[in-house]
Amino acid sequence: MKVAVTGGTGFVGERLTRHLLATGAEVNLLTRSMRSGLPERANAFVWDPQAEEAPREALDGVDVVINLAGEPVAQRWSPEIKRRIRDSRVTTTQNLVAAMGRLEQPPGLLISASAVGYYGSRGDEELDETSASGKDFLAEISQEWEAAAVAAEAFGTRVLILRFGIVLGQEGGALQRMLPPFRIGLGGPLGSGQQWMSWIHIDDLIGMMMFAIQYPHIHGVWNGVAPNAATNQDFTDALARILKRPAFFRVPEFALKLLFAEGAKTLTASQRVKPVAPEAAGFRYQYAGLHAALRQILRS
Repeated sequence: MKVAVTGGTGFVGERLTRHLLATGAEVNLLTRSMRSGLPERANAFVWDPQAEEAPREALDGVDVVINLAGEPVAQRWSPEIKRRIRDSRVTTTQNLVAAMGRLEQPPGLLISASAVGYYGSRGDEELDETSASGKDFLAEISQEWEAAAVAAEAFGTRVLILRFGIVLGQEGGALQRMLPPFRIGLGGPLGSGQQWMSWIHIDDLIGMMMFAIQYPHIHGVWNGVAPNAATNQDFTDALARILKRPAFFRVPEFALKLLFAEGAKTLTASQRVKPVAPEAAGFRYQYAGLHAALRQILRS
């Protein structure tokens, strides 16, 4: 099997690349630069995704394309950062799909990341893959992002959109940023703490991708989340309990706005998302419960 990966040097992409190589797959990484630290057995291809279509040589003969590229959203937003958030998702995917469509034999499967931000902030409402989209900045970006990927269906490529929740793992992501204050007893809930966090263990997220590769009937939209969302307060309590540390230092919403400006919305948005489509397809989680997921990550 030959797989092309965008965003392969990020938190999820790096772990996915190692997994694919371990299974014997040939991996083509599309990267902005030939930086050090790229997996030795992966083939690297330089690509400026906002300026040009993906290089043909990176996609020729590829069976599966996995599109994970995207500027982090958990940062202080400015007009420039918002432009980069959009372009790194929408324009990158448009240029990737355009290149795929020019091949004599397009890849059979495109797995393209999206985000539960698609739904907007919805309080306690339970959301599944059929729920309507939101209307805020990230929701609108997610709609454009997904539409750019679904365009690959026009030339016969099977498309799976994975709406990522908060991905938990040891090497990066949200948990890596949370751990330092929690380890010294300065952790606590964000804002009210009542907002829902839809999370997933990184091994289960990669498992979803491998499941889609294995079973050719998988397509459409999947929520890339575990079955049991948690409120921010419950997540805080679980992490503090496992680390055996107090977690009383609530971060008020005004402080988040001072630090992150409009980007603070990503920390206080509430998305109670259910993975109806993966479960209906027969996908089985290794870490369906938050405590089990956190314990595995923190002891590894």
